[in-house]
Amino acid sequence: MPNIVITGSTCGIGLGLARGFLQRGSSVFVSGREGETVTSIEASLAREFDLARICGIPCNVRDPEQIEELWSRAAARYGTIDIWVNNAGFANHPAPVWELDPAQVHGTIETNLMGVVYGSQTAARGMLAQGRGAIYNMEGMGGDGRMHNGLTMYGTSKYAVHYFTLALAKELEGTRVIVASLRPGMVATDMIIEPYRGKPEEWQRVKRIFNIIAERPEVVTTWLVERMLSNEKSGILSYSSTWKLMLRALAAPFTRRELFDDVEISEPDDGTSGS
Repeated sequence: MPNIVITGSTCGIGLGLARGFLQRGSSVFVSGREGETVTSIEASLAREFDLARICGIPCNVRDPEQIEELWSRAAARYGTIDIWVNNAGFANHPAPVWELDPAQVHGTIETNLMGVVYGSQTAARGMLAQGRGAIYNMEGMGGDGRMHNGLTMYGTSKYAVHYFTLALAKELEGTRVIVASLRPGMVATDMIIEPYRGKPEEWQRVKRIFNIIAERPEVVTTWLVERMLSNEKSGILSYSSTWKLMLRALAAPFTRRELFDDVEISEPDDGTSGS
């Protein structure tokens, strides 16, 4: 069965992908910035799946040396890496560009774009050496060019990821290494919730819309895992589509979707997620 590496896989979509691959018999190497969290996730997954198919180490994707270590440790454990997923992400607090402090700007670009670049460089070198493999880069809001006020830096980073993925796929044409984007659409994870911590009035305004256009993580990750395991070409794997959103919007007056019933947003957070 395939061997998988996923960056930013201790929560949200990344953790959902890890669980989805394990459910289908793959071996999975998880990673995240905090060693304690990685250890906790390994233990949690081991209660559901065979421990021999689970491993992980801390990895900050902003550091290319740590990404190299992630590849080396995973390759030493599993021999070959069939699928590498650049998933780690950072969501800045919604605000006009001129109000963002340098740390928010740097964190968004360095994690969402440079983390993908570093991860793709490492995976491409390793997969070319082993003779095959697949690299998947997580897009998000902005990857298709659509714009949302307050999320300009996040959208900029994802639009750059889209271009980078297409260009890398073109450079790898003629090899047995494929490169593709993952477009999950809006997923009900901490990444879309955290920017509204401490802003209950704003949250109440947007929650109604999020309940229409967002999807549960397990639904999206199941779909993405199945497509990655069967995919054999570069391109875009997109869960979301215009017709799905139109159907949900039309059904909204008649169907109650509550994806955020247990969300508490009274306390502010630091705006980070997934890495």
